[in-house]
Amino acid sequence: MSGRDPGDAHRSATPLELLYDLTLVVAFSIAGSQFAHSLAADHVWSGLLAFLFCMFAIIWAWMTYAWFASAYDTDDWGFRIATLVQMLGVTILALGIGDLFAGFDEGVLDNDVIVVGYVIMRLSMISLWLRAARDDPEHRSVLLGYVKVIGAAQLGWIVTAFVPLPMPALIVLMAALYATEVGGSAFLESREGRLPIHAHHIAERFGLLAIITFGEVVLGTTTAVEAVTTEAGWTAEAGVLAFSGITMVVGMWWVYFSIPYGEILSRRRDLGVRWAYAHLAIYSAIAAVGAGLHAVAYYLEHHSELGAIGSTLTVAIPLCAYVIAVYMLFHLLLPGRDPLHVWLIVGTVACIALAVVLALTGASIAWPVLVLTVAPWISVVGYEVHGDGHIRRALERL
Repeated sequence: MSGRDPGDAHRSATPLELLYDLTLVVAFSIAGSQFAHSLAADHVWSGLLAFLFCMFAIIWAWMTYAWFASAYDTDDWGFRIATLVQMLGVTILALGIGDLFAGFDEGVLDNDVIVVGYVIMRLSMISLWLRAARDDPEHRSVLLGYVKVIGAAQLGWIVTAFVPLPMPALIVLMAALYATEVGGSAFLESREGRLPIHAHHIAERFGLLAIITFGEVVLGTTTAVEAVTTEAGWTAEAGVLAFSGITMVVGMWWVYFSIPYGEILSRRRDLGVRWAYAHLAIYSAIAAVGAGLHAVAYYLEHHSELGAIGSTLTVAIPLCAYVIAVYMLFHLLLPGRDPLHVWLIVGTVACIALAVVLALTGASIAWPVLVLTVAPWISVVGYEVHGDGHIRRALERL
């Protein structure tokens, strides 16, 4: 395990990596469903906190594995067993999501099952870091740094789950743990030396997880349409919802994959950490859009404490967050500023605001959702008309 060649031609995701990703499908689905249930019960803030807690645990542990595998995947029996342990950890983590949401609704942190699953995943990574440190003296310092920093963080997470602490102390400890997990990795990559990540491979891996997360939007659409057809059969409202949800997810997909991440990272490896970290917001926003559509389904079934306005906002807010996060990532990666981006962002926000105004007027919720569908397509049109040339010129300046 001495490190893969970052310049390997035709490097792509392996069948083992794709198998591992299937466990995240389940975790995202459970987290999205629980968040939708919290929204429908009008437990918006507690549900949001629980959802973000889950998203960090799922995404961060996956990102660490994907980052390591891009540099050191030997696909031998040791690596495969370590991946098996990762998959077991994800499954256990997913089984604890329901308890976490219930605990947040009651004002307590019931995270013991999630922490067990998360720590199992991290212990698997520690074994891989140690193995790579033995075989790759050039990067030994950064690899052993991961072992020390992330290993210490796991002790802290165990304390949050199994040691009763007053809430102020718990909040301080968790803030320190998040800073250690995120800040420690950034520090090690910037000061100790970057791992031999394959730019196009890691871009493909992150793109594949984005597609998995987009599946949450498809699930939310299907649930909403099913709610309408169960109540009244196939109506114009059901057709609008089906069209809107699928068209919305294709627009979001189009926006994300408009940026040639692999090309950018191959030219500027120093941008890799900020690019990876931005995906914490992007993946969470995508999954939240799916949860919002699921919350719309609860409203249509008359099982929601939220009205039409609140139900519309459950989709509008994460959709707006997603578009802004993608534009922020674009500006982090590519030099130069395009004034057109300002107009595209303004147009997107105005479109989302129009959907909320429609809900305020008492229109059927299918129509605000239809207007929200247009929001990502504003950026799609901007890219196809002008953005591709802008990206090519920016790539030449890298």
